[in-house]
Amino acid sequence: MKFQPDLLAGTNVITRHEPDALWVGPARFSHSLIVPWQGTVLPWAPARPDELIAEHFEALLALQPELVIFGSGSRLKFVSPALMRALIDRRIGVETMDTPAACRTYNVLVSEGRSAVAALLLAPPA
Repeated sequence: MKFQPDLLAGTNVITRHEPDALWVGPARFSHSLIVPWQGTVLPWAPARPDELIAEHFEALLALQPELVIFGSGSRLKFVSPALMRALIDRRIGVETMDTPAACRTYNVLVSEGRSAVAALLLAPPA
């Protein structure tokens, strides 16, 4: 017997991930994204970890997340904590993982009713 619905009404769910695309609900995206638990999915300027600057993470503050799941691309790549200082200073949790794992983790957190934001890097095809 299932006690919890697969989806919570009004939440964003990542439904598919491929090396060159992400789907949030039925919408396909071929660029990096910010996926808040509710509201509009936003494009994110950086495509690779070496393009990140502190302002990219500061922009996430406007969404008022409880935690941020950072998807670093096809491979796990940690970035300097200095880039995430604005989130850390406001006691917003930040977890780094590769983008496919970040998509899965984000979906679990959202299904639990958490105020999570996924910041997902998706490099354009070479």
